[in-house]
Amino acid sequence: MRKLFVYLFGIVLFFGSCEDKKKATEIENEIENEIETQKPIEAEVKTEKEDANKYPEITNENVVSFLTEYGKKNPETKVLIISRFGDIEIELYKDTPLHRANMIYLVKQKYFDDTFFHRVVPNFIIQAGNSDIVSTPRKRVALGNKYLLPAEIIPGRVHNYGTVSGAKEYRENPDNRTAPYEFFIFLGPKSSTGHLNGKYTIFGKVTKGMDVVEEISKVKADDGDWPLSNIYITAKVLE
Repeated sequence: MRKLFVYLFGIVLFFGSCEDKKKATEIENEIENEIETQKPIEAEVKTEKEDANKYPEITNENVVSFLTEYGKKNPETKVLIISRFGDIEIELYKDTPLHRANMIYLVKQKYFDDTFFHRVVPNFIIQAGNSDIVSTPRKRVALGNKYLLPAEIIPGRVHNYGTVSGAKEYRENPDNRTAPYEFFIFLGPKSSTGHLNGKYTIFGKVTKGMDVVEEISKVKADDGDWPLSNIYITAKVLE
């Protein structure tokens, strides 16, 4: 009887051991399957990182060739600027191809996200693309902080209500080259365009949201025209 008990107990241990091994094998298989499932996700993340870093740093030496090629592959002409005051739709001109391509490039690279409308002058302009937070200069360093855009000034094109122009660096800039990261929307009046026309590249116009532009232009600002309360923006390509 004792031998029978020992024998039966051994069978129980044997089958119990087999069940444990089976569970362990199943767990191993589940882990392997989980790893295989994660591989495509990891590959996708890596691809996104490579895509974000596939463009060279823009310099004055390569700016024309880079933006010309980029413009051919990215023909969009409409962008949306989003702020807490509302949305502003902008149409970019095809006959200022470098400025158009630069704007599309910066929007797609998320440069404008978390920058501000940093200069507001009632009945004149609102200007965007700068900020006083550390992410902005870091983005400029990553994309290229030493390039300017060649002027694309179209004869007879003047600043009117809603035109969009590139900002300009004054120092050592006799060729009216555009500072690539900032733009301004003109409100008027025409009498104040004498120092603008023929000197700043007009590369687009507001097609919707001038009421938002007007509202932003009236916010309280300091002596340097910087709004007392930051007006954050984000931007995206429409078409």
